[in-house]
Amino acid sequence: MSQVDTAALEASDPQQRRRDIRTMAVVGLGHGSSHFSQLLLAPLFPWIKDAFALSYAELGLLMTVFFVVSGFGQAAAGFVVDRVGALPVLLGTLILFAIAAMGLALSINYPMMMFFSGLAGLANCPFHPIGFSIINARVSPQRLGRAYAVHGITGNLGWAVAPVFVVSITGLSNWRVALGCASLLLLIVWFVIWKNRELLAGVQRAPQGGPGAQHSGAGVGGSEFAFLRLPAVWLSFGFFFAAASVLGGVQSFGPESARQLHDVPLELLAMCLTAYMLSGAGGMIVGGLIASDARRAERVIAGAFGLAACVALIVGFSGLPGWTVPVLFVIMGFGTGIAGPSRDLLVRAATPPGATGRVYGMVYSGLDVGSALAPAVFGVLMDTGHPAMIWAGIALFQGAMVVSALNIGRFSGNRLAARAA
Repeated sequence: MSQVDTAALEASDPQQRRRDIRTMAVVGLGHGSSHFSQLLLAPLFPWIKDAFALSYAELGLLMTVFFVVSGFGQAAAGFVVDRVGALPVLLGTLILFAIAAMGLALSINYPMMMFFSGLAGLANCPFHPIGFSIINARVSPQRLGRAYAVHGITGNLGWAVAPVFVVSITGLSNWRVALGCASLLLLIVWFVIWKNRELLAGVQRAPQGGPGAQHSGAGVGGSEFAFLRLPAVWLSFGFFFAAASVLGGVQSFGPESARQLHDVPLELLAMCLTAYMLSGAGGMIVGGLIASDARRAERVIAGAFGLAACVALIVGFSGLPGWTVPVLFVIMGFGTGIAGPSRDLLVRAATPPGATGRVYGMVYSGLDVGSALAPAVFGVLMDTGHPAMIWAGIALFQGAMVVSALNIGRFSGNRLAARAA
């Protein structure tokens, strides 16, 4: 029986289908928790600013420390996941997140806040290598696109829930109680994942000298670092750096720059980011349904981000009335969402056997680098009175993502052909 026939048989098995769904849910819960933890501090800045008499620059530095630590740690975390397995790292990082949240709640000065923000960044760094190692090892090939969509949607939900959670509790009590409750919630998530640990156990690379050891490096030269010689890995890193730069531009200054350019009413301005995130989640659902073959993934990505880049240029350089701006945010978010599952499928195709954690750790560290740098660059454009250039920059990064995706597909073509054979 061919590999394709075997995969189809596994995917049609009701027991395997249920296991796939449970695995998606558990991995999604972990990924949502990491995104939830990323946005614990920022919504509380008004209260923390008053509590410690901090400047806005000092508050922003807390987030910079988080993403710098996460970015450097993510590249190394992939090696840890490949060596010791995804489950113990996942359980350990959730405990670390809970400790960091409680430490922030109990902080008595700015240096303590800085330390625990860095600790939270350290906890954040393994989540992408963990999630994709589990998904690629445990979910049937026919459902990978849907698994990637669930992974992306739960991340967006984590971002959406965190501000509501901490601000609501702060309104009822104070910001320290809110962070303490977040720590408790993360411990509950830890318990749920531990109860379902049989779904995730054993996801790690083959031991050296054992079966498949000759393929457990990067598929190039047998070295653990050989995957760094693959052009597709660095193209993927650049892709995610550009993706984070786009998101940083849209989240940080997209609505305000659009207000300055189009006189958007304040009641509509508040809808822009919500519309972008919700339409992005809807796009991921559609993208998960169409992401079944990595050999056409780059075309899906190119079309989706090509559309998004055109919309960004319309926002920045057209004379459309203000009421159209939320609609444009919806279109751009939907296009970005459609590309998400195909993006992850394409990176999987470029990943050598046995190097999933390392490759995903390296390429997804581009997200943290972009998240740390892009808002500062876009902020300079706003400070110098060039709001239209925000959208030119967003379109430029989206164009770079199209070029990267097409080249990732080209460099991984031989690997895809080998897997299909």
